[in-house]
Amino acid sequence: MIKINDETAGDFYKVPCVMALDAMGGDNAPDIVIDGAAIAHKKYPNLKFIFFGNEDLISPVLDKHSSLKAVSSIRHTSDVITSDMKPSLALRQGRNSSMRLAINAVSAGEADCIVSAGNTGALMVLAKFVLKTLPGIDRPAIATMIPSQKGSTVVLDLGANIECDSENLVQFSLMGAIFCKTILGKEMPTIGLLNIGTEELKGHEEVRIAASILKERPIPGRLYGFIEGNDITSGTVDVVVTDGFSGNIALKSIEGAAGLYSYFIKRTIASSLLAKIGFFLASFALADLKKKVDPRHYNGAMFLGLRGVCVKSHGGADAAGFANAIGVAHSLVAHAYNARIAKEIAFQYGSDIEDDEAGEEEPND
Repeated sequence: MIKINDETAGDFYKVPCVMALDAMGGDNAPDIVIDGAAIAHKKYPNLKFIFFGNEDLISPVLDKHSSLKAVSSIRHTSDVITSDMKPSLALRQGRNSSMRLAINAVSAGEADCIVSAGNTGALMVLAKFVLKTLPGIDRPAIATMIPSQKGSTVVLDLGANIECDSENLVQFSLMGAIFCKTILGKEMPTIGLLNIGTEELKGHEEVRIAASILKERPIPGRLYGFIEGNDITSGTVDVVVTDGFSGNIALKSIEGAAGLYSYFIKRTIASSLLAKIGFFLASFALADLKKKVDPRHYNGAMFLGLRGVCVKSHGGADAAGFANAIGVAHSLVAHAYNARIAKEIAFQYGSDIEDDEAGEEEPND
């Protein structure tokens, strides 16, 4: 389970926060979104929610949770961005969708953050278009926490940027380190650059240049150097930095390996009566193992580098998983993550930062 920095735990759980929720995003929306909000509200009683989506579908589910309903409102829209819609099409035709309106609420200051289980590519494109990137950040990155032998490892980017130059990797390193310090409470997080080997001459030129830059800068952590794929789950470093292409492959490989492991266990248990007896005797230990690797506890990928807090829940998450994504968003808001990023970037780049707040124009249909 993700262990959020408890240095100010007493205050953290009390921090008020308005959540903009894309009620129509995900495989089982709006039920898991509303049920997940109800779970989160019990843990964080000062949360308030704005549900964006079809009121006829949202209201009956919300009526089942009286305490949640008392701190919630609904913004009706019948437009939905489907899971297979191309991001470019979502940008052109999704102006009145539940996802876009939820993001708009953050941009307008009506909400502190947005959580969606919808189309990842569309969410990234819309969030970047509406919220813009923080000054000094060229591209946002998708980050998540993966269970490791030493707790949790922060990994970014997981698919937002297929190709990255050395400066992008340096910025990802800064964002990942500050996230690790802010949310996980690591005073001096170690940073590793994912590579095909640990030797200095290995890998693409962009990775080698990024390493040389980070060696010369007073970064908010400690550069470990190059790491390989097996180092992610072993917990060799606190923060793993890579381009979105490699990061997404690494994530899916880890998920696939976990699924294969579960498959083999089930087959072994069913193979004989002796195996079933052994499973029964070890059931308590296996239950603890299942809890540690339960993907619901690690649900909630962050879009780091935006001017607002945006968290992506897995599309197939259940209510408990979505509640965890809400918790991640709340922790980012409560610990003022964006303000810390802006401060660190200003320290790193000083007057060289250009703040292009105007952004792009709204595309035509």
